[in-house]
Amino acid sequence: MFDSLSDKLQAVVKKLKGETRINEKVLSEMLKEIKMALLEADVSYKVVKQFIASIEEKALGSDVMDSLTPGQQVVKIVKDELAKLLGDGDSKLQMSSNPPTVIMLVGLQGSGKTTLCGKLSNYLRKNGKKPLMVACDVYRPAAIKQLETLGASLNIPVYSEENSKSVVEIALNGIKASRSKLCDVVIVDTAGRLQIDEALMEELVDVKKAIKPHEIMLVVDSMVGQEAVNIAETFNEKVGIDSITMTKMDSDTRGGAALSVKSITGKPIKFASVGEKLSDLEEFHPERVASRILGMGDVLSIIDKAEEAFDEKEALELEKRMKKNQFTLDDYLAYMKKIRKMGSFKSLLAMMPGIPKEIKDADIDEKKIYRIDAIITSMTKEERQNPKILDASRRKRIAKGSGNKVEDINRFMTQFEQMQKMMKDVMNGKNPLSALGIKKKRI
Repeated sequence: MFDSLSDKLQAVVKKLKGETRINEKVLSEMLKEIKMALLEADVSYKVVKQFIASIEEKALGSDVMDSLTPGQQVVKIVKDELAKLLGDGDSKLQMSSNPPTVIMLVGLQGSGKTTLCGKLSNYLRKNGKKPLMVACDVYRPAAIKQLETLGASLNIPVYSEENSKSVVEIALNGIKASRSKLCDVVIVDTAGRLQIDEALMEELVDVKKAIKPHEIMLVVDSMVGQEAVNIAETFNEKVGIDSITMTKMDSDTRGGAALSVKSITGKPIKFASVGEKLSDLEEFHPERVASRILGMGDVLSIIDKAEEAFDEKEALELEKRMKKNQFTLDDYLAYMKKIRKMGSFKSLLAMMPGIPKEIKDADIDEKKIYRIDAIITSMTKEERQNPKILDASRRKRIAKGSGNKVEDINRFMTQFEQMQKMMKDVMNGKNPLSALGIKKKRI
């Protein structure tokens, strides 16, 4: 989402890091570039003005000017101020000590509330909660059916009353139903409009008064640009919101909405919807996002994804097999499936520090991974456990069964054997390059 802004800010950061002396003229030129990059990203002018003034004030301090590495000091100030702009600290959902916790989703029609209801339920269940979704959008014909379909696919209960038009009654009955179903979180999916009007606001205020939610979450489409600020301000003023979730953060929008709404409303962004799958919901960590924008990587998010994808016992068992060189094609297939659960290779590369831009921007063919799946699944169990038995006739059969050429099978098997050796060497603390026939240079 922040690609264009990120490219421009990274270019400024690169210049700053190389500066051995920082004076007002150099700083002024750099700040002008940062200002233009933010305005082009559709960030609110008021927010940009405050952001630039804050950096300038801190960067002109004696601690920076007299520092041995003034360029790097200014880069740190830019990163810290960017993190503050995005939220200045992580924000968690407000959970009640007396269940059920009631979360009320509000926003305009088309912002992605109903889909988010499913994603948030899925997220809460992964974190040990038992959610119930309540369908309160009685105006959009497909809304109730959509939520019920999401609930069925996730195996999460949905409360709805198809013949009722009383949103307050449905919400209250949904909370009652959660107690009988022993659900500890209720997510109320309210109706939206194509634009803000008094009828919508009155209805939301009535629901708020009746159910007394522990958290009112505004759902904002990140593609609406600066209009997101007006939407957030109005909802906060008329209804009162506690947090914001940005949807469509995987799109090619300029990012101005995310960089403006927290500063304008004072309410934290808690989640970002980053894809179409029901698992594509991420906690919003301002400092990590700031690091990502400035090209400093986001290792902590990669670790979080890895912890979610990999079971600790399985990982330890895999490590033992690697040390003994018992890593099989079945292990490889399972490992690649877990890697895919962490997200696309392109998104993972974007989080890694020090990866050159040309590699991050490279067109990675994710389909090649599925070709490897086809190759391995075209083998018998015996072949997957002991690839040494793969003679010419077996390889020909596998190629035909997986829709590949024999040369593709040969190439993959060579790569797999090299990887086996490298893994064994790494696990035993040896030089991994030796597996590729590369000798370590002596100094």
